[in-house]
Amino acid sequence: MFNRVFCSIVTLAVLSCPALPRNQAAPEVVSPLGAKFYSQPDEKNQVAEAEKALAADPKSIELLIKLGQAQAAVWRYRDAIATYSRAIELDPKNAVLYRHRGHRYISTRQFDKAIDDLERGAKLDPKLDPKLYDIWYHLGLAYYLKGNFAKASQAYEKCRALADKDDSLISVSDWLYMSYRRQKKYAEAARVLDRITPEMKPGENRSYFDRLLFYKGLKKESEMINDKMTDLEIATVGYGLANWHLYNGDKAKAKEMFQRIVSGKYWPAFGFIAAETELARMR
Repeated sequence: MFNRVFCSIVTLAVLSCPALPRNQAAPEVVSPLGAKFYSQPDEKNQVAEAEKALAADPKSIELLIKLGQAQAAVWRYRDAIATYSRAIELDPKNAVLYRHRGHRYISTRQFDKAIDDLERGAKLDPKLDPKLYDIWYHLGLAYYLKGNFAKASQAYEKCRALADKDDSLISVSDWLYMSYRRQKKYAEAARVLDRITPEMKPGENRSYFDRLLFYKGLKKESEMINDKMTDLEIATVGYGLANWHLYNGDKAKAKEMFQRIVSGKYWPAFGFIAAETELARMR
């Protein structure tokens, strides 16, 4: 039943994805599996508006960040990296800039560069300012995607210490739990779940919350998938389930689910990127 529903959702996601613009010059990313991924049309003209605002004040770090965010919103990650690099030249000790560029290095599958940026950002923030929770979150992810689960769990523990709301605690707890499971540190993984309760308010992190409840045995696998899921939810929920099967010994089922995830179109999703890395390791 799960396989049939999951397949139908992936099919709908592929059919609903907008066609690529014909004038697309080059892919944003060539994946570890050889797939080419492209940016989206800027239908809201947000990049041009951000460029116009920046032209009036070209040394504004705030406006450079807004331009990078506008570029990232339409999956123009190479442009966003260039924009953040320009900002770093102006303000090389700004930890937030390394967080933004490090995130986009992850989006473009440049994990070593992401680690360099995020570690630099962490060093620039020795007091662990809660506002920079995202540095540790993305550093943990970069290590996780490299297969260095020990360093991933260390970064995620620091990130979790900065979580001040349910939604932030939920998202980091999911990746921390998986990092410990991949190291076969079952007691540590169980302790991560101790802080997760059904009464929590997940906000935008509903998919991560569902995964955590599933790990706790409070949700069934058949309850995780429905025909109203977005492409992002398919990648996020699908990776959590596939990874769970992987570290519980069902490699064949995990591989099948990873393959279904990467047949979708939401290629910047963390679950999509993680599924790619798993398949690349399985080769």
